[in-house]
Amino acid sequence: MSNLPDEDPYAIFKKTYFEECRELLEVLEDKVTTLTVDAIDFEDLNAIFRAVHSMKAGAGAFKFDRLVAYTHIFESVLDQMRQDKLDINQNVIDIMIRGGDVLADLVAAAEEDVEFEGGSDEDVRALLEDLLSGTGDGESSSGAATEDLLDDTDGNSDDTASADTIYSIAFRPKAELFRHANEPLLIIRELRSLGQLDIVLDSTKLPDFRTMEVEDAYFHWLLTLESSCSRADVDEVFEFVIDDCDLEITEEAGVARETDAETAASVEEPELLMPSAVAETEAVSQKTTSASKSGKQKAGSQITSIRVDLDRVDRLVNQVSEMVIAQSMVVQDISLALGPRAAVELQGLEDLALRTRHLQEGVMAIRMQPVKSVFSRMPRVVRDLSAKLGKKIDLETCGETTEVDKTVIEELGDPLTHMIRNSLDHGIEPPAERLAAGKPETGTIKLSAEHRSGRILIQVSDDGRGIDRDRVLEKAIERGVVAKDQNLTPEEVDELIFHPGFSTAEEVSEVSGRGVGMDVVRRNILALGGRTMVESEMGVGTTFTLTLPLTLAILDGMLISVGTQKYILPLTTIIETVRPEPGSIRKLTDGLEVMHIRGEVLRLVHLSQVFDVKGAETDPAKALVVLVELASGKKIGLVVDELLGQQQVVIKSMEENYKIIPGVSGATILGDGMVALIVDVDSFEGVTLHSSGGSKDPGADIMKTDTSKADVVKIEAEAV
Repeated sequence: MSNLPDEDPYAIFKKTYFEECRELLEVLEDKVTTLTVDAIDFEDLNAIFRAVHSMKAGAGAFKFDRLVAYTHIFESVLDQMRQDKLDINQNVIDIMIRGGDVLADLVAAAEEDVEFEGGSDEDVRALLEDLLSGTGDGESSSGAATEDLLDDTDGNSDDTASADTIYSIAFRPKAELFRHANEPLLIIRELRSLGQLDIVLDSTKLPDFRTMEVEDAYFHWLLTLESSCSRADVDEVFEFVIDDCDLEITEEAGVARETDAETAASVEEPELLMPSAVAETEAVSQKTTSASKSGKQKAGSQITSIRVDLDRVDRLVNQVSEMVIAQSMVVQDISLALGPRAAVELQGLEDLALRTRHLQEGVMAIRMQPVKSVFSRMPRVVRDLSAKLGKKIDLETCGETTEVDKTVIEELGDPLTHMIRNSLDHGIEPPAERLAAGKPETGTIKLSAEHRSGRILIQVSDDGRGIDRDRVLEKAIERGVVAKDQNLTPEEVDELIFHPGFSTAEEVSEVSGRGVGMDVVRRNILALGGRTMVESEMGVGTTFTLTLPLTLAILDGMLISVGTQKYILPLTTIIETVRPEPGSIRKLTDGLEVMHIRGEVLRLVHLSQVFDVKGAETDPAKALVVLVELASGKKIGLVVDELLGQQQVVIKSMEENYKIIPGVSGATILGDGMVALIVDVDSFEGVTLHSSGGSKDPGADIMKTDTSKADVVKIEAEAV
C-alpha cells in the first residue's frame, strides 16, 4: 500500500467516525425534537448527551478543535439538564434544537476539511454558556463567548475555594481493549480535565519482547483524582471501556483548597510513571472495596454488527439477481432438451433453486431498514413550520419499525416532507378558525406505515379543512390546466394538485406558492415504481397514500400470456383466477364490462386493450379473469389468455433503460432470454378502456379516473 506524503493515514478512521456522526446526529435530531416542557424524558436527555459526548471524543482524537470546544460546552449544558440542575423551559429546548443544527454544520465542515463559515456556533455557544453559568434562561443573545469557561477543564471559571473529593481508581484493561478501538491515553486525558490527577503505572504484566502480542494491552494504572466533580462524571469517563477492563473506584472527602483554573488548563500531558514500588499499587488495590456498579463484564458482550458500504451490498444483490436469471435459463433449457425425461434431472436444480431463494432473501434482508430513520425527521419539520405559521399541531406516528429497501428509504425524505408541509400550510386551519368550526384548537397530522400485499403503504392524514375542490378547479381553469367547459369528477379535481406548477396560494412565500411540492411527491414516487392517492372530505380532512414496492430488486410473479406477448403479474396482488360463466358478464351502456362473482360486482380490464396486443381473446368467458387486489383495497378483474406459471423474477428499471410507461412498473428477463413487462396493477384503478377496441397508444388511458361513488352505483344498478 502506498504511503505518499499527501495521503492521510487516518482517512479510513475518519470515514468511520463521520459515518457514526451521521447516525448520532439522527439520534440527536429524533430525541431533541420530542423534548417538551411538560414531560421531560430523562432517558432521551441521556441519549442526547451520549451522542454529543461520542462526537466530542472522536473530534478530540482527530484534533477538530472547533468541534471539540463546541461539543464540550454543549454536553456540559446537557449534563446540567439531565442532573436536574437546570430549569428546562421552552427557550432552553429551542437552544438545544439550534445547538443540534450548529453541531451538524460543524461536523459537515470537519468532514469536508473546510473552515466553518459564519458565527452561528459562537452565537449558540454564548447562549449555552449563559445557561451553564446561570446568568440566562435561554433568551440571551449575547455573542460574547466566554473562552475562559471553555478552557477551564474542571468547570470553574474563577478561583474559588472548594472541598474536592479524592477518587482512587484501579484501571486494569483486558487484553482485547485495543482490538475494540479503545485508547487508555484518551481516558487519562479526560480524567485530567476533571481535576488534579496523579498516575502510577503497573507494567508487571508486560511479557518478553519475543512473546508480546502487539494488539494486546498489558499496562494497568492506579489513578488518584482530586476533583469537585460527581461520581457520575468519573463513571462516565469509563463508559465506553467498561466491558473491556476491570475497574474499581473508591472515593473519600478531600480538604478545601484554592483552585486555579488557568494552572489546571495548562497542565502538561501526564507522565506515565514507572512503578518505583508496585507494592503501593497492590496496597491501594486492597483498600478499594467498592467496585463501579457497571464495571462487571457483561456475559457474551461481543460486537454483533459490522458497517458495510452500500455499493458492496448493491453488487452482491446484482450478482444474486443474475444467479436467479441464470438458474431460470438452465431449468428451461433442460426442460426443452429432455422433455418428459427431465423430471429426475430437475430435482437437483429444484434444490439449487431453493438455496438460491434463501440466499436471495438473506441478501435482500441486509438492505431492509425501518422507516423510522425518515419518520424521525418529520417532528422537526412540524415544529418549525407550525411555529412559523402560528398553528398548533400534534404529529402522531405509527409503524416506524416497518422495514423497506434502503434505496426506497433514501428517496422518501423529500416526498414526505412536501406532504407534511402541504398538510401544515393548506390543510390544518389556524387555531381561531378551528375553534369557530367546533374543532380542537390543536390540529393533528398522522404519519403511518404498514405492509400490505407485498407493498408498503405510507399515509399522511390531517383533520384540517380538506381540499376545496371549487377553488382548485377555479385555479386550474385560471392557469390553463383544464378547459373551462371540462367536466371533472371530484377525484379528478383532487388529482390536479399534483400537476406541475399548480398552487392555490395567492402569493409566493417561503412555505408555498411555487407549485413544486406535490409535483415532487408524484414524480419521486413514480420513479420508485409507486403510486400516490389522495382522499379528502371538506371540513373533515385529507389523506395522502403512497404505495411503494418493498424492494426494487426481485419479486415473485405469475407469468401470463396475452395474445403473443408475455407479462408478469406480482404474485402478492393476485387473489384467484376464474373462468367466468357467460351469464355473469354484463356490458354497461358505455361499453364498460363488469363481472358478477359471489355477490360482488367487479370491473374487468382487458390487458390486450391496455397494451394494444393483437390476437388476444376478447371474450372473458373464453379467456381467464385474474382477480387482483389494488393498494386501495378495491378489486378488479384482469382478462388474460393463459397462466404460464409462477416464478421469481429480477426487476429491471424501465426508467433507467427506456422511459416510464403507464401501467408498467418494470421489466424482467425470462428463462428464454426474452423480455417481459411487469404489470403495475395499481395503475388500473379507474381505467376507462372499453371492449370496443384497443388504445392507439399503449397505456394512454391508464391515468384517466372514473371511479366516483355515483359510477359505482351505476355499475351495480345496470349489472343487476
